[in-house]
Amino acid sequence: MTATAQHSTDVLISGGGVAGLTAAAAFGSAGFSVVCVDPAPPVTSDAEDGADLRSTAFLHPSIPVLEAAGLWDRLAPHASALQVMRIIDAGGAKPEPRLTKDFNAADVSDLPFGWNLPNWLLRREMVARLAELDTVSFRPGVATTRLMTRTGEARVSLSDGAVVRARLVIAADGRNSTMRQALGIGVRTLRYGQKALAFAVTHPLPHDNVSTEIHRSGGPFTLVPLPMRDGQHRSAVVWMETGPEVARLQSLPVAEFEAAMTTRSCGVLGPLTLSSRLTVWPIISQIAERMAGERVALLAEAAHVVPPIGAQGLNMSLADLRELLTLALAAPQDLGSAAMLETYHRKRHLEVQARVTGIDALNRASMMGAQPLRDLRAGALNALYSAAPVRKTLMKAGLGLR
Repeated sequence: MTATAQHSTDVLISGGGVAGLTAAAAFGSAGFSVVCVDPAPPVTSDAEDGADLRSTAFLHPSIPVLEAAGLWDRLAPHASALQVMRIIDAGGAKPEPRLTKDFNAADVSDLPFGWNLPNWLLRREMVARLAELDTVSFRPGVATTRLMTRTGEARVSLSDGAVVRARLVIAADGRNSTMRQALGIGVRTLRYGQKALAFAVTHPLPHDNVSTEIHRSGGPFTLVPLPMRDGQHRSAVVWMETGPEVARLQSLPVAEFEAAMTTRSCGVLGPLTLSSRLTVWPIISQIAERMAGERVALLAEAAHVVPPIGAQGLNMSLADLRELLTLALAAPQDLGSAAMLETYHRKRHLEVQARVTGIDALNRASMMGAQPLRDLRAGALNALYSAAPVRKTLMKAGLGLR
């Protein structure tokens, strides 16, 4: 395109993270013309600077979305199944397990809870899928800079000087979404003074497809299964702590950091060995006042941000995408119309509010430092787990099943 070029498309996606790339593949596979832009080219190797070393667990209700987008066949060979979600309370005087509860997917389904993959690998496979689709133009290194909407279309200015006319704009451009701000949609933000360390480890004991969440104080320490590499058992770790504690941990020599994380893990997988660099992510909860505006749908972190507990974040985003695509396919001629987007907002916003509120409560409980409060938390976990109907209801709710 030249600096004054204009281009028309069905869908313009602002944001080329995991959610934006999935949306591009989904709408492109459904036959809609798509332009997807992101200011930063995706990092598709764990060895590159800027690689996202977090992992994502796709809960099984999200898999049909990935299948329809032509993504699951690419991703499945690299995925680790999550059959059991194990919660360990280590909130006693010493950092050791005093209560262990297993939530087994077999109690509610014949499928695992989900499958875990590294985020950098997701980007690699998703970009490869977009290259197969004639309907999709993926333009990394290009940002959305301006939005003008009217009843019949949106006009989006790009950083390369081009203007794209679209029937629907999908704002998947993160918690500080340019498109959301252009619409004047406000957000409610909750801050915890927390950060998360994300990295990968190897360990001598097999994870047996068990995702383990260990609670003491400051936030959960979570070990999520990864596939073996070079004959070694591997897991992704998300270690949530207060900002000052994360800064202290970051500054430790490797041997001291490994000793600290092994202690924090209660040694459940044996001594942990760091196998990647450390990355740090701020922890907030945030929800947009609305999920849509004129000709624009908010998706993923543009609409909602939650702490990384219970694998809810991206799965909420894929639930957004599933609803949006369903509405688009039901009436393609109304793509991006006020009626379609009002229905999208109505169907998603209340559920999103409920999940943000629930995860906020879980995170605050995980941060408890005072011993009486940690004892109360352990008692509540034991009571909830011991009532089988309650346990199954919680598991179904976490999966998004009715």
